[in-house]
Amino acid sequence: MKAELQVDISFTQVLALVKQLPLQDKIKLTKELEKEGIETKLEGLLKSFHTNELSLETIDEEVESVRKEIYESNKH
Repeated sequence: MKAELQVDISFTQVLALVKQLPLQDKIKLTKELEKEGIETKLEGLLKSFHTNELSLETIDEEVESVRKEIYESNKH
């Protein structure tokens, strides 16, 4: 059984706690925060490009077309 703990804590208090962490834990925390930020940005980007007009088949055809162009240009 897990118990959840909720505490009212300010940003300043969190920052003070983080400053007390060992360097390795600060690095881990930084990576987790970066990952969260990247995931949020990626979700927003994916939502902005979401469309029902493109099928996977259409995308695959375009990818193959571009690959062929790149391959042909590198042959010369």
